[in-house]
Amino acid sequence: MDFDLISHGGERVRPADWIGRPTMVFFGFTWCPDVCPTTLSDISGWLDDLGPDADRLNVSLITVDPERDSPEVLADYLSHFDPRIVGLTGTLSEIGRAASGFRARFEKVPREDDYTMDHTAGVFLFRADGRFASIIDYHEDRRFAVPKIRRAMQ
Repeated sequence: MDFDLISHGGERVRPADWIGRPTMVFFGFTWCPDVCPTTLSDISGWLDDLGPDADRLNVSLITVDPERDSPEVLADYLSHFDPRIVGLTGTLSEIGRAASGFRARFEKVPREDDYTMDHTAGVFLFRADGRFASIIDYHEDRRFAVPKIRRAMQ
C-alpha cells in the first residue's frame, strides 16, 4: 500500500504508521444514507465488545468523497461514533491510490439534484505486521465480526 492522507485531527497518516498494531479500515463517506452510518455503528459496537483490547487497534474510515469530506466535516461526523475511529481524507488521486492498495473501489454516481458514491462496503482487517487478515462483509452475519477481529489481533 502507498498512501499519504490527512486525519480528521490534521495529522499525516501513512501505512507505516499502522505497523505494530492491528488495523481495521472502512471506506465510506459522510453523506452516505445507510451503509456507512450502519457500519460505523457496528464498528463502535465491536470496539465496545472487545473491551480494553480495542485500545490496541488502529481504526480508520477513509472517505471516498474528498470533495465534501474535509478533516473538519469528518471530525464532526465521527463525533457520533466511537472516538477511536479516525477519519482520513486527501485529494481524489490520493484516495484513489489508497483504495487501489486495498483493492477497494469507489465511483461517483450522479443523481438528479446532486451525487452519491458507490463504494466497497467491507471492513478490512490487518495484523500488526501489516499483513491482510480478513474482511467483514456488509452482508455478513454480525456475530462473526468480533471473533474475526480477535483473530487479526493475535
